[in-house]
Amino acid sequence: MGGPTSSEPAVPAVAAMAATVVLVRDGPQGLETLMVVRHHEIDFARGAAVFPGGKISASDTDPRIAGRARGGPLPGEPQFALRVAAVRETFEESGLLLARHGGAMVDGTRRAALHQRWQERVAAGGNAFVDMVCEEDLELALEQLVPYAHWVTPEVSPKRFDTHFFIAAAPAGQVAQHDGSEAVDSFWIRPADALDECAQRRRTIIYPTLCNLALLAHTGDVAGAVQAARSRPLRRIQPTLGKRADGKLIPVLAPDCGYPELSPDLMNLVAR
Repeated sequence: MGGPTSSEPAVPAVAAMAATVVLVRDGPQGLETLMVVRHHEIDFARGAAVFPGGKISASDTDPRIAGRARGGPLPGEPQFALRVAAVRETFEESGLLLARHGGAMVDGTRRAALHQRWQERVAAGGNAFVDMVCEEDLELALEQLVPYAHWVTPEVSPKRFDTHFFIAAAPAGQVAQHDGSEAVDSFWIRPADALDECAQRRRTIIYPTLCNLALLAHTGDVAGAVQAARSRPLRRIQPTLGKRADGKLIPVLAPDCGYPELSPDLMNLVAR
């Protein structure tokens, strides 16, 4: 009476809606992506290198933001709030801002000034990000965000997310500046190098991030990565759990999911 019995299946936790941005730039040795390292006391992916992102906030549907966004979905559509959340979380965690001022993308000087004036207030939550957009006369560049992937945490997990990944070219002239609280470090890295560093146990990277790094590693520059995302069917990815011969559990993707296989070394790291 007080809860499910052993014969009753547990009700899966509700998956929180979230948005993540795969920021990319052309580096001297090919495509690079921005990753941030989450604080070791954060309750999810603690200490892991991830793409900037987070859960949707009530402020992402603030009516004031409706007239301050260009392109993308219309206000009121689910994808609108997801994209606002993507821009907000990216600014909060990495300092990069996908927005315009006076019709032009925010440059490095303005970004630095905005970060100094607003970052702490935005990180504190509430409506601070919307306040910044309105008071600083900004326009969110939602059309810069291209859908990249859609991952849902397995139902057996106690903490679940329904995460929409977007890919976007890093704004020219802007320098990343992690917040120091949720994100304690930030760095640009080639996707293949990130996979190698994880395999060598030099970085902690969670399974969905590994898979999307592996996908990104198949493109050589920003134009190619964005075009590949536009051309690729967007599938809902929800891993199941399979048991290996050694008895350990590993995440399993559908054969037609469109993701390359991870190396045995990486799969050993995610096995439990």
